[in-house]
Amino acid sequence: MSDRPLLEPVEMDRIREGIAASVLGAPEGLAESLEHDPHGYLRLVDASRVGAEEASRLLREAVQGARAAGHSWDAVGRVLGVSRQAAQQRFAGKAAGGASPSARPAGGPDAPERRTLGGLSAFNEMAALEEAGRDGWHMVGYGPFFHEVEASDHPWEHCRVTLPSVARHRRMESEGWIPVGAGWFPWRYYKRPVRPGG
Repeated sequence: MSDRPLLEPVEMDRIREGIAASVLGAPEGLAESLEHDPHGYLRLVDASRVGAEEASRLLREAVQGARAAGHSWDAVGRVLGVSRQAAQQRFAGKAAGGASPSARPAGGPDAPERRTLGGLSAFNEMAALEEAGRDGWHMVGYGPFFHEVEASDHPWEHCRVTLPSVARHRRMESEGWIPVGAGWFPWRYYKRPVRPGG
């Protein structure tokens, strides 16, 4: 990896401006309230806190994604401007809260069988899910390098999309896609049963 920055200064500026615009624009009337309402500044602090928490979550998931794509802790540390050890200490083993595998359902021997598809990366996970889906397995959980699947009596299809808009998410649900988990930045996962003859 070269010492050249991965992002150009104009790209970094666009990201910063986008985050600031989201923090100011998402809460209804926040930007306007700052002209006349002292309480608006407390809302700004709260909106900024949410933005910082989300940025921290995205960074954790981006690091796990880079690791899943085969990048070393040394390469990740260089991008972050820290040592390999510092990057590993900060991010190793910290999966996103909503992306951990689901607990085995109660029900004893009648509960559907579950298994873990391991050794996955952003480059091979969809092929593994396609194969599992054809055999009647559907995704119920995921994390770095794995997907947890559950057996059923019919085939499934899976898809992965980058951070869908609310409109796209609703459209996918109207087409029968079921979201799985809260997402794994930059992806959101969906599944749906394959209709007979489909």
